[in-house]
This record gives sequence, structure tokens and C-alpha cells, in this order.
Amino acid sequence: MKAEIISIGTELLLGEITDLNAAYLASQLPLLGLDLHFISTVGDNQQRLIETLSLAWQRSDIIITTGGLGPTEDDITREAIAEFFKEPITIDQSLVEQFKAIFRQFNIDMPESNIKQASTIPSCQIIPNPRGTAPGWWVERDEHIVISMPGPPGEMQQMWSNVVAPKLRNKYRGAVIFSSTLKTFSLSEAKVGEITKAYLLAKNPTVGIYAKPDGIHLRIAAKANSTEEAKILVDATAGEIKQLLGDYIWGKDSDTLEGLTADLFIGNNLTLSTMEAGTGGILANNLTNNPNSSKFYKCGIVFNRNNSAMELFVNKDILKSQGTASREAAGEMAAAARRDYSTSVGVGLIGILGSDELDAKPGTTIIGIDNGKHNYTFQSIFPGTRLQIKQRAAISALFELRKIMLQEIRCT
Repeated sequence: MKAEIISIGTELLLGEITDLNAAYLASQLPLLGLDLHFISTVGDNQQRLIETLSLAWQRSDIIITTGGLGPTEDDITREAIAEFFKEPITIDQSLVEQFKAIFRQFNIDMPESNIKQASTIPSCQIIPNPRGTAPGWWVERDEHIVISMPGPPGEMQQMWSNVVAPKLRNKYRGAVIFSSTLKTFSLSEAKVGEITKAYLLAKNPTVGIYAKPDGIHLRIAAKANSTEEAKILVDATAGEIKQLLGDYIWGKDSDTLEGLTADLFIGNNLTLSTMEAGTGGILANNLTNNPNSSKFYKCGIVFNRNNSAMELFVNKDILKSQGTASREAAGEMAAAARRDYSTSVGVGLIGILGSDELDAKPGTTIIGIDNGKHNYTFQSIFPGTRLQIKQRAAISALFELRKIMLQEIRCT
């Protein structure tokens, strides 16, 4: 079955909001064995929406719309569908009473405009909305289905998971698609493509490469008669790719580097402190985004390069001979963080963000890691804006830290 998504709202075309609904539905349709072929966006114009519906009707079996079900004049999805099917709109009084009851709970009189949301047509099945006053529509005609859901992502997702997805699953019991994502770091997109070239040409499972802020991702997707069968295919390919990429793979699916780092340190009763120069504390911020960070992360020191604060932690002779943007300085920062705050490991991070800093190339990131036995340093250059460089610096530091700690733990 071929599916199509139509996202409705002029605010989407103006770039005022991001279309989260289409992304969510695109990830959910394969789980039902439905092939998504098209995603369209149309503004709050009834005639253009009818034209978009007509085109979708010609090429797709299932048409899913989001947005345009509100109470205002520019919410025209119901009217457009009614005109498209040439069916009269009536008001469902039972829905009006439901709306009034909702407003009474908040001691508010229901505006007359909300009555519009109780509109229906003869071939429509109303989809309840437990989180708002915009019911969805389910219309079947000539072996096609048009499903309309509200625009707010919270309302749409709950309507999808509670009603729409189960109904589609019961109606269409075909092949399903299962996917999993492997996450890599320190390799370019081109290099990952070269290493996994044979898999990129395969038909089932398929493998796609995507550049993300935390590295290069490989999405493996397989189609089979059941989720279990598809998962077996995906797991087999993932296992072979892991053999090729080895330690460059740091996680999969919903894994985050800060989450895996937290698990590693907590699981091995280790503690961590950090010291950053020029990165604004982004490494400390990433670490403390994890709710379990207080169980292992003890302290973060943040200062700008080229000021007297750096001399409190780094030997002045090193700063004079090697500079504030050096491996030696990062290594000293890591050792000082570990020693001064009595933690198992210390990380030093130096970032050179702007072209006004002449002692090193902009985008240079220098990492120091000290565990009391060994002191490691790494240096990389990342392109991008100041924020992008800072983000990549933090990701790089966590990647190298986790890789080193795994190696150290294996050796003990």
C-alpha cells in the first residue's frame, strides 16, 4: 500500500515552525508495512489543498493529512475534504456537547467558533482526540483512505498511536519494515561509504548513510512478513558492518554519547571531572544533560584561553613554550582536573573557535584525558560555525574518553 502525507499550514511554508508531524509519521508508517512515497506541504488555502488531495488520490492509497482542524477561519481541512468528496457538512451535536463539557472543566464558556470542529460528512468516521477539541476524520472511498489529524504534535501522536495505527494494522496485514541505526564517529561520510560499499548496494536489507552532529549514521532497514523476521535480517547485516567499522561505532538507535559515558562510569564506580578552555562549558553541559550525571560527574572548570586562569592549572613554562592551544596544555588540564578534584579521570578540552586567534587554525580541538596511569592527547580540526565547532569538540571528547576507558577496563 502506497501512503502519502500532506502537511497543512501556511506557517510551515514560511518556515515559522518545523514539520515534526511528517517526520514522526515517516518513521511510523514502515512499522505497519506501508510504503511512504510522497510528502507534500500546502498552505491554508482551500483550493490549493483540494488540488493537492486530487494529486495524492491519483498516486496513493492512503492519504494522511495533519493540521487545519482548528476553530479559526483559516482552518480549512474539513471544508476541503468535504468539497473534494462532494459531500455536505453537518454539525455533530454530540461532539458539541463534548466540547462544552471540556470547557466547563476549566470554568470557561466555549466560543461559538469551536462548533466548527464538530463538523462531519456522511462518509466520515470521527477519530476521538483525548488531548484537544479537534477530532480527526477517517474517510474511506473507492479503496482509498483519507485520514486527517490535528497539527499539534502531542495531539497528533496520541491520536495516531491510540486509534489510527491500530486500525491500519488490522486493516492491512502485509510486510513490515524494521530498521536500526548504527552511529559512528571519527570517520568521514565518504570513508564510511567506501568501507560499507557492498551493503549500500543491497536491496534487503537496505543501508543508508546520514551525516549527523554526533557522527555518521548508518540506517539498516529490512522488509519481511513479520517484525521478528525483519529484525533478524537487520541484526545480521549490523553484525557484519560492526566487524568492518570496529571501534568507530559508538552506539545505535537512541543511544547518546553522554548516556553511554554515564553508564560506563557508573557501572565501573568511576568518577569524572573536566576542564575547558574556549568552549564555554559545552562538555560539562552535555554531561549534565544526563539525569544520572550526579552519580559520577563531580566538577567542571570553564575559562577562556589566553587569560590568567589558565596559569592556575597549566605550567607556565609549557604555556610559554607550547602555547595555550597545545596538546601539552590539554594534557596538563586533564591531569589537574583529575588531581585537584580527586576523580578517577580528568578531561581537558581546548577549542579554537574564531579567525581572530592566530596561534592555531580556527576549528582546532585539542583533548587531554588523564586517568592517573596514562595521559592521552588528541587534536582535530572541525569545520563549521562557532556553535558547531563547540558541539563537535564535546562529542569528540566524549567519543575518545569512552573509547579509552573501554580499552583500559578490558585490560584490567
